[in-house]
Order: sequence, then structure tokens, then C-alpha cells
Amino acid sequence: MISSDKYWIALSSIEEIDSRFILKLYEHFGDIEKVFNADSLSCIEGVNIKKAEKYLRLRDKVDPDKALNDVLNRGINYLPFESENYPYMLKNIDNPPAVLYYKGDLFSCNLERTLAVVGSRRATRYAKEALSMIISQLNNSDICIVSGLASGIDTTAHVSAIENNIKTIGVIASGFDYTYPTANKDLYKKIEDGCGAVVTEYYPTFQPIKFRFPQRNRIVSGLSFGTLVAEASLKSGALITANLTLEQGRELMCIPGLITNPNTEGIYKLLKNGATLVTCADDILEALGWEVKIEQKNLFDLPDLSEDEKIIYEALEIEDKCVDELQAQTKFSIDSLLTLLTTMELKGIIKQVDGDRYKRVNPVKCS
Repeated sequence: MISSDKYWIALSSIEEIDSRFILKLYEHFGDIEKVFNADSLSCIEGVNIKKAEKYLRLRDKVDPDKALNDVLNRGINYLPFESENYPYMLKNIDNPPAVLYYKGDLFSCNLERTLAVVGSRRATRYAKEALSMIISQLNNSDICIVSGLASGIDTTAHVSAIENNIKTIGVIASGFDYTYPTANKDLYKKIEDGCGAVVTEYYPTFQPIKFRFPQRNRIVSGLSFGTLVAEASLKSGALITANLTLEQGRELMCIPGLITNPNTEGIYKLLKNGATLVTCADDILEALGWEVKIEQKNLFDLPDLSEDEKIIYEALEIEDKCVDELQAQTKFSIDSLLTLLTTMELKGIIKQVDGDRYKRVNPVKCS
């Protein structure tokens, strides 16, 4: 901690003043303490008079020492913009956060191999499974998955990263006094307790208000060398992040989906406009020019199958099927079929989904 930290924290605690304004003042004065103690801002070109007056009025109500202690007492780490440890990819975007607050071990994450993953909160099972398959192909690598800790694709990205021994960074749209969505409380803790870091630009007391979600998207893409979009409608936060990715000069990639799904309309728009199509992890590595050493798990090795089990496994090659469909295709008796299905579930090569439907568990290895 250095003496100027408290002024960065104090200014970021003023809800009505955003990072862009703080950094404009910092650029002018060259010293954050001078920014905080300035008597007048009239000499700064481009600063709105009313906003300047409002800033001075609100600034006078803030106690820098108290603001800093409130952060430290909550066990929150922070990086002011001027810190030499501030992520350089984020520092180079148009509107970087004045302060980056975080919990967990941010520097256990490889900030030279960051991949943003975004998509629909109401993601289909297909999109989640496709994303999980692709991330599993990066298992045990030094890549770091960055996402927004929302439901749907974000949650799948973080969980898949953790399951495959990959570090992950969750960027939230509130201060640390809030957990949103509450269903991800355990996921927050897992990330903070050794799987990466949770970060935010917001002072601990700031609530997850609607406008803060698109604001945080610039941090998700800004921390990352590229963004992978797993599912997105034409009007979605994921598409906002995709556009920010292009504005920031980063690589944009998309996982294709069913053309009958409204949540893929945004995907195909991006692909038509030049985004890289991704069907496996190698596509990501090629697009980003990364040579990443991956310790492959034996995810694709099947246990010994009986001839009858092979017939069932082959029947599930294209899509999941219900018991009646499997019986019609395999010609097994219902009793034999159910016994075989149970045995194959125990072997971990198929699983039951949507009631009585069955599908393969092991993904197909990308060639």
C-alpha cells in the first residue's frame, strides 16, 4: 500500500463520478492526491462546469482514510490505475477502471493467456455442452477463462474451467457487498479460494444496478486477448461485449449453434461479419496465435464395451434418444435395453437427460 492509494479509493467510492472522469483529472494533474485536493477544475479543457461543481461538492463529503479502511476491513484487494501491477491489457482500453478491486489470487492467473467467454443467460443445453467440450480440450493448460459470473454461459464457462484445472476470473457488476446472482454464491467462493479471482471496478457498497452490467462488459473483454461468444441473440449483452472486443482490437470468435434458435441470430451475424468460427479448442489457439502446452486427460478413452453396448453407443452418435427410439433402432427387448443403459451409465459413457432420453457423455476429440 502506498500513500496515494486512499485517494484512488476515495474517488472511486463516489457513485456519481465514473472512471473516465477520474482518469481525465488524473491525466491533467499527474497526481491523484492533487486531483483529490484540487480547489477548481475550471482550467481543464473539456470538463463540464456542472459536473465539475458536482464532483467538488461530493468529494468534500468523502474521508479518504475511512474509504480505504472500509475496503481493507472487508478483506478486499485493489489495484489503482497507476499501479505497476495493473493488468496492461485492461490499461490499454478506451475507458479502464480507475480502481480494480479483487478477491482471490489474481496473479495466479496467467494474464498473458486470457480468453473471455460470453453468451446468453438463458443458454440452451447444446450451447452449454459445446462450450464445456471446448474448454475441456484446454484442460491443465495455463489459459485463464474470463467471464461475468452471471447465469447461463458465464456460469458454464467458470465451472468448466474449474473442472478442468484452468484458472478463471469472474468480473462482477457490483461491489463485493453483493452476490449476483445469489445462486452463484458457492461459485464465487470456489474462485476466490484458489481457482482464480473475482474482480470489479465498483466500491464494495455499489449495488448490481442494471446499467452496470453492460459497463462491466468492457472489463471482461478488456482483460482478454480474445472473446468467445457461445450463444447470443441480436439484442444481448453478449453482443455488446462482442462489439467492445472489436473496438478494443481483440480477436472475436463464435461457437455455431442451431439456426432455429433465436439465441444464435447474433452468432451468425458476427460470423458473417468476419468472426472466427470455433468448433474446438485448436480453433481458439490458432486464432490467437498461442502455442499452449496441454496435458491431455484420457477424456476420450472408452471402457471396454460389449457388442450390445456398442450398438447402443453408435445409436447415440448424432443426438440423444428416448428409450422407445433406442428400442426401435436396436431391436432389443425393453428389459435388456434398460439393463444395458443402466450398465453404460455406471461406466460413465452415457447419461440420462430430460426424463427418459439418453446421450453420450464423452465428447468427440477435435481433429
